[in-house]
Amino acid sequence: MTRVYIGLGSNIERDANVRGGISELKKHFGDLVISSVYESPAYGFEGDNFYNLVAGFDTELSVEDLTVALRDIEYAFGRKSNAIRFSSRTLDLDLLLYDDLIRHDEKFDLPRADIMRYTFTLCPLAEIAGEKRHPETGRSFADLWQSFDKSNQDLWPVEFQVSTR
Repeated sequence: MTRVYIGLGSNIERDANVRGGISELKKHFGDLVISSVYESPAYGFEGDNFYNLVAGFDTELSVEDLTVALRDIEYAFGRKSNAIRFSSRTLDLDLLLYDDLIRHDEKFDLPRADIMRYTFTLCPLAEIAGEKRHPETGRSFADLWQSFDKSNQDLWPVEFQVSTR
């Protein structure tokens, strides 16, 4: 089994799409470890605020098959295959970590560079996998979060009840 961490985000009908995304992940992969839900402004474009969280689970799927499964879930929630990268979205599922795999090529960015760029990725990841070490830096996610420059990216927790089973 491989431990993976997925970033979930939505800024269109956020409550329904985040709940639906979690439900679909549970249906496909079983029990999840889920972070708190955080709200942040849209970065890179003008748009409504996002809800973001991170989910961890174990899978037997290859990294390629997992990526296809995640895209299929996004499409089921109305995401378009030709969507502009920095735009509003119903559901965004980003593979952040696939165990300790390091792979940066035309198909994969693992570990995902967004971990080191955005509060809305690193904070929830550190919350549920703080002791885990970044495959490239060797530093724990808790340590990375503690030293992260949070001064130019707003992020705040929101009341959002989710079931992990």
